[in-house]
This record gives sequence, structure tokens and C-alpha cells, in this order.
Amino acid sequence: MKVYYDKDSDLNYIKDRKIAVIGFGSQGHAHAMNLADSGCDVIVGLKPTSASVAKAQKAGLRVMSVREAAEAADIVMILTPDELTPAIYDAEIAQTMRAGKYLAFAHGFSIHFGFIKPPKDVNVFMVAPKGPGHLVRHQFSQGAGVPCLLAVHQDPAGDTKKIGLAYASGIGGARAGVIETNLREETETDLFGEQSVLCGGLTALIQAGFETLIEAGYAPEMAYFECCHEMKLIVDLVYEGGISEMRYSISNTAEYGDLTRGPVVVDKATKQRMKGILADIQSGKFAKEWMAEAASGLKNFKALREAGQKHPIEKVGAELRAMMPWMKKNRVIAEGA
Repeated sequence: MKVYYDKDSDLNYIKDRKIAVIGFGSQGHAHAMNLADSGCDVIVGLKPTSASVAKAQKAGLRVMSVREAAEAADIVMILTPDELTPAIYDAEIAQTMRAGKYLAFAHGFSIHFGFIKPPKDVNVFMVAPKGPGHLVRHQFSQGAGVPCLLAVHQDPAGDTKKIGLAYASGIGGARAGVIETNLREETETDLFGEQSVLCGGLTALIQAGFETLIEAGYAPEMAYFECCHEMKLIVDLVYEGGISEMRYSISNTAEYGDLTRGPVVVDKATKQRMKGILADIQSGKFAKEWMAEAASGLKNFKALREAGQKHPIEKVGAELRAMMPWMKKNRVIAEGA
């Protein structure tokens, strides 16, 4: 595994080129603002009717329509939602792609699964921060950075890796480390992690634990503290020192329960179902399902989201968090953002 840092990159590779950041959401605002602070010539591409136009202008950034920004730029970084990106590319960006230009993404979804097929004479790369955009911006503002993944998909110019490393440096990623990979590996592992562990697995586990205690007659407040609130303590310990350091930090009783009961909850059958999830990702089944869901108006997605928001744990959690005002300080996502 190759890891690169600021010393391995040269910002001059992108400082003399115009960079269009398409989108100004979580990742878009972070990339655009960090690049501008690094001395790069940045244009933000947005629909003229987008509510983000005022936000980008308030941040001191130049805003153009998506097509104008893509036309004017040498490097076009697309940071729009996966389900919208192919249509945006086809309608506004494809006709601006010329030999020698650089097309970039922060996730390999659209390229890897073939929803976007760039011309062969266009350089294509990915710089994917391993954290949400608000964290990318926050860490950069603190003089630090979030590690990034770098992948080169097409390199007719022969310097796309250098451009990608410079871009990663410009958003702060090379301060922490830039790991070289490929689009298949990034896309498939990213989707698997989200679905089976980080988001899907975690939230389902928290809700199931909460429900189990409630159904056994315990107070909702106790269930929330034990199955949700204290998750941060454990995750922070794992984040800072790995699983072994977390186990070192907890009581022997907790560690014994971890080692003996954890494999009962997440057993061989769970792992087998995880393999099924990975197979659906690798085959493109999930990608097709998600794009079809988006094309049909997101009816099922919205229903599932609404059901999650109405889960009893959300009401209990909101009431308990209101008792802890100190939690509002140093939030990664500011209230109202």
C-alpha cells in the first residue's frame, strides 16, 4: 500500500489550472473552500436556482452554472449525490469534456458501475476523503486533514496522479496521508462498510438493543443511555487506539461480556448475510436498485427514512440530549447546517 503526504505532492500542478467544484453540499463546500484557502482558482458550479448559490457567494467563492463552470475549468470535480450525478453529467458536463481535461470524483460509484463513461482522451481520477465534508473542512481549518484515497482511472496526459496528489494536498488530505487504490476497491468497500457496519449495521444494532430493553420493561431513558448514548465512548476508544485499546479501557466484566456475547449477536450467520450484501454490491445489483429507486421518485426510500425518524429512540434521544447542553459545543455538523 502506497501512502503519500504533502512532501510527495506539488500544489503548483493545480494552482495554474481552473478548478470547477460541481455541487456545494457536504463535500462540495469543503473541497471548494479548502482549495480556495490553498491558493487555487476555484469556481463553484450550481443551478442558478440552488439555495447553495448564496452560501457559496457568502464564502467568497465565484459561482457559475454547472455548464459554464465545467466549460471554463481544466479540472472538474463532481460532488453531487450519486443518484443525480449521471443525469447532471449527461446534461451539463459531457459536452464540455475535451482532450486534456481532468474529470474527478470523490466516490467511484458512477464510473465503476458504468453510469458515466468519460471520453478516452479525458483524464479521470478520484480523491475521496475518508470522512464527511464538514469534518474535512473542520480539520483543514484546524491545520490538520482527513486521510484521502487516490485512484487514477484514465491517464492520457501522463500526469493525472500528480494532479490528484496536488488536489488531495489542496483539500488537506495529504497532511494526514493519501492512500493509493483503484475505483473498484474504493467503491465496493465503501458501500459494504456503509451498509453492513458503519450505518446499516450500527443503526440496526442500536435500535434492536433499545427495543429489547423496552420490551423487557426497562425505562426508555435507561435503554437510550446504554444502547445509544454510550456508543460514542466506545467508538472514540476504538477510533483512537483500535479494538484492543478499547478493551483495555473498559472493565473486566465488560470485556468478558464483549468477548463471549458479541459473537452470539454477530455470528457466522450474520457474516454469511454480510457476504450476500457484498455480492450484491460487487455484481452491481445494489447500484441498479438504488438508481431505479431514485428514478422512481424515492418513494420507498422516503418511507423508510420517515419510519426511522419516528422510531421511539429518536424522541427519547432528543429529550435526553436537551439535558446535556455541552454536547452542542464543537459539533462536527453545526445546528442548522
